[in-house]
Amino acid sequence: MKSDVLRTGLERAAPRALFKAMGYTDEEMFRPLVGIANSWSEVVPGHVHLDKIAEAVKAGVRMCGGTPMEFGVIGVCDGLAMGHEGMRYSLVTRELIADSIECMAKAHAFDALVLIPNCDKIVPGMLMAAARVNVPTIVISGGPMLAGRFRGKDVSVQQAFQGKGAVMAGKMTEEDLAELEEQCCPSCGSCAGMFTANSMNCLTEAIGMGLPGNGTIPAPYAARIRLAKRAGMKIMELLEKDIRPRDIMTSAAFANALAVDMALGCSTNTALHVPAIAHEAGVEFDIEMFNEASARTPHLVTISPGVAHPEEDIYHHIQDLNEAGGIQAVMKELSRKNLIDLSAMTVTGSTVGENIANAAIKNEDVIHPIERPYHETGGLLILRGNLCPDGAVVKQSAVDPDVWVFEGKARVFECEDDAVEAIFARRFEKGDVIVVRNEGPRGGPGMREMLTATAAVTGMGAEKDVALITDGRFSGASRGLCVGHVSPEGAAGGPIGLLETGDRIRIDLPAKRMDVLISDQELERRRQVWRAPEPRVKDGYLARYARSVSSAAKGAILE
Repeated sequence: MKSDVLRTGLERAAPRALFKAMGYTDEEMFRPLVGIANSWSEVVPGHVHLDKIAEAVKAGVRMCGGTPMEFGVIGVCDGLAMGHEGMRYSLVTRELIADSIECMAKAHAFDALVLIPNCDKIVPGMLMAAARVNVPTIVISGGPMLAGRFRGKDVSVQQAFQGKGAVMAGKMTEEDLAELEEQCCPSCGSCAGMFTANSMNCLTEAIGMGLPGNGTIPAPYAARIRLAKRAGMKIMELLEKDIRPRDIMTSAAFANALAVDMALGCSTNTALHVPAIAHEAGVEFDIEMFNEASARTPHLVTISPGVAHPEEDIYHHIQDLNEAGGIQAVMKELSRKNLIDLSAMTVTGSTVGENIANAAIKNEDVIHPIERPYHETGGLLILRGNLCPDGAVVKQSAVDPDVWVFEGKARVFECEDDAVEAIFARRFEKGDVIVVRNEGPRGGPGMREMLTATAAVTGMGAEKDVALITDGRFSGASRGLCVGHVSPEGAAGGPIGLLETGDRIRIDLPAKRMDVLISDQELERRRQVWRAPEPRVKDGYLARYARSVSSAAKGAILE
């Protein structure tokens, strides 16, 4: 056992005494030691219940002869950090989470790990740590929030973010918004749509690191507690069989995850996190693989922020996907066209093929059969062109087909705050391309999500009138023609940093291109006179992060 270095031999009397100081018995001390990385806090609605998940996990570990040892992990709530300085501290925590778990696992010689995340950067940070540490590991998330009900329709936090814009446009009163605020987030859990948190929880299941149901069983359900107990029990089986993360997170597993990503129309942020996880797992990955997956994979599921039935303004949420058969049913449907590698190993100790053998679609309104998809191609696209030579990302499944080709005049802003102020003041015209630059991994620093901007446009009903592009990120809850991760970023001298208000920009999703309609000679002239912007943050963690972070095209990993 790896943990024998802590407790075996005369020279380990002092460590044994320290175990006893914590109340561990000899029997507990000499069992396999299972580190339980728990991101519980009283700050994040997706995490306030993770103490209960951890207790269930520990019960499962003990039932199967292990000794669980719980430790804490940080987590930022993107919803609370959105729209102010706090959002600079969201993506950057991914690396802190991975580093801290590595430190705890290596320093204390854990034999195995159970990782308990739920939201945004916490999920990929934990998966990165799992690949790096590479002891038997299983992920059990806290599960999605239930959708709320507002005047007869299912809603989520997305509608609340759009509220100010709707009030300003006269589509809602302040009293309506106050009522919506009371109803749209009715339980704990990761916000109810296919936003970044639930996208990553679903992909954790698809990649094989979470048990069936990990991505979709709602947080308040007893089934989530039972799943946590099974995760605790299963980790002991993985330890006995010596099945490790790098045995699971193979190139085949990442191909499966990309297929599910496209079928679900996941958040654009998966284009940051999947490459970063692959990097830690030692799997070669290029963002062009998203386009390759999109070209061959039909879009089968439309979950909020996509509109399932636009004519009735009806959204599906994660609980609907769960009731329709969940991720296992989606994978079974994709396997009918040989889009899933059935031989890939999973934390069940069985292959994907064995796991999905009895899976089936239970509601074809939520999971479309592969013969009649929402779209013939997948939900995400990587765009190229003279404005984004290293790539940019758009969630095609959340864009109205009427604006899949869009040409307009650039209205350039040097930061998110200026853009948001202008949007709320309606200082834009139909046909504008709102450009927000110097918000990338280095320039932000921290690559802020811009849900406030996109939600304002959507709330005003202008999502077909304007496009938004940025070297920062858009939230998984964003709707409309929003192109993010423009690379190279402005602060690194990328073409987005050379744009001028009035330049014409053409976005062509079918052609997978985004270009500024000026000559190469003019771009080069501007490049010669360009000067890097002054760093916004000059000390502390953000300054250190900005000095070492890579391009978004590489997953914003630290180099």
